[in-house]
Amino acid sequence: MAVSSTFSGAKLETLLVNPCSSSSASSLRAYFPCQQQMKAFFNPSLGMKGVVQKSGVRCEVAQSDSALEGEKIDPSKASVLSALEQLKTSAADRYTKERNSIVVIGLSVHTAPVEMREKLAIPEAEWPRAIGELCGLNHIEEAAVLSTCNRMEIYVLALSQHRGVKEVTEWMSKTSGIPVSEICEHRFLLYNKDATQHLFDVSAGLDSLVLGEGQILAQVKQVVKVGQGIVGFGRNISGLFKHAITVGKRVRTETNIAAGAVSVSSAAVELALMKLPKSAHATARMLVIGAGKMGKLVIKHLVAKGCTKMVVVNRSEEKVAAIREEMKGVEIIYRPLRDMLACSAEADVVFTSTASESPLFLKEHVKDLPPVSSEVGGLRLFIDISVPRNVGSCVTDVEGAQVYNVDDLKEVVAANKEDRLRKAMEAQAIIAEESKQFEAWRDSLETVPTIKKLRAYAERIRAAELEKCLSKMGEDIPKKTKRAVDDLSRGIVNKLLHGPMQHLRSDGSDSRTLNETLENMHALNRMFGLETDISLLEQKIRAKVEQSQK
Repeated sequence: MAVSSTFSGAKLETLLVNPCSSSSASSLRAYFPCQQQMKAFFNPSLGMKGVVQKSGVRCEVAQSDSALEGEKIDPSKASVLSALEQLKTSAADRYTKERNSIVVIGLSVHTAPVEMREKLAIPEAEWPRAIGELCGLNHIEEAAVLSTCNRMEIYVLALSQHRGVKEVTEWMSKTSGIPVSEICEHRFLLYNKDATQHLFDVSAGLDSLVLGEGQILAQVKQVVKVGQGIVGFGRNISGLFKHAITVGKRVRTETNIAAGAVSVSSAAVELALMKLPKSAHATARMLVIGAGKMGKLVIKHLVAKGCTKMVVVNRSEEKVAAIREEMKGVEIIYRPLRDMLACSAEADVVFTSTASESPLFLKEHVKDLPPVSSEVGGLRLFIDISVPRNVGSCVTDVEGAQVYNVDDLKEVVAANKEDRLRKAMEAQAIIAEESKQFEAWRDSLETVPTIKKLRAYAERIRAAELEKCLSKMGEDIPKKTKRAVDDLSRGIVNKLLHGPMQHLRSDGSDSRTLNETLENMHALNRMFGLETDISLLEQKIRAKVEQSQK
């Protein structure tokens, strides 16, 4: 498909008018794609799911735009082509060869330490702002943020894969203060089908530290809820997350993955009991700081393990009272947040699960706490399941204190590994089927621009011919006659377009029908010279550049 000269000229003009701008500089110079190849795979013969292979970071410097694309210029013509013409050609080719891509740029408990994840974490209240900023980047059209205690993942619809990844990584570095090179070292990148399968795995609980845990599905649902009404949470990304919710529900309904499944909170309780002497399980003094969703689950699992008395510190008593009402027969003592240190002095195990963005416990807070009894091991345990962390790493230097965070839950998760893998195998078949359905639906969206272009093309012809007709009929035409002629022209156009439009519509459920639909789309593009992909891409790139220059 030929590249319009207006596109090349507009792009070139942008590059030359403001060569010192970041957007222009990134287009002119060879960018530095720090790539970390992450491959999650499932091998039925080995019974392994979600094994992550990670190669080292590779930063390459391309020598020229043409080298970046692997293109070679005929030496005999090199003297004829000016550097200006080469730039125009390569710039246009790069943009028009790529289809919009769904990309996930992420760091999770599997690839990055909690020290890094907590700096990158974005509170739910900040998701709309983050989506707006991401969509303001030159090559990002849609975006979503999935930020939990175990992962920080950004999903985008990128006009260009490489440039989109580069811009998002730089944005992550700017907002977190972490150098780009360090993010590259720990991030994973997945594109299109791989990105789709990854989110489906996440929603199904297969990528969780605790297999099958249900809280992640609720968090995926929250992404959709928060994204409603936000312009940048567009058709592709919202469709991906909505389909992921369907997958998560279906996997839990049709497989045994949720049977006996534990959560991060229950794993925290298990870890505490593993570290306490068995003789102290019934007598250890338990303190839970935070009565939100995670804190409530900690309380429930403590009760399930036989704990009949605990202290809960929270900002207000309302949530604690509701938990107490739900768990009758258990002594749950409420204390306000100001009493946190006093309560900690009387506790053997301290669970923290608040949304505080700064640590609640530092070395100076813990060093003066009285020692715990040797009957409970002589160590006060801090089990911190918050991200950002509620307990500073400096507390580990205090004698008589032991700190565990979400990364330390792997010790609990390692148990029953064979059962986890068997359950993962059952879910993979469903995820593979749903991934195909989503990709087919996304492919079907390709015809939408062609439909709009064809209608606009027909409407321009209709309006022009109608104007000619009316001008020939004179100025004294009754309004009723004008309306009748106008209706006649619309009726003819609609009837002529009905057949082509029917052959451009597909819900993606039938692969044979979808293939035929895409063939029809390409045929119509050729016949009517619609050049849908290039013209739309030109408009998007121009709009992004103009917006960045304001």
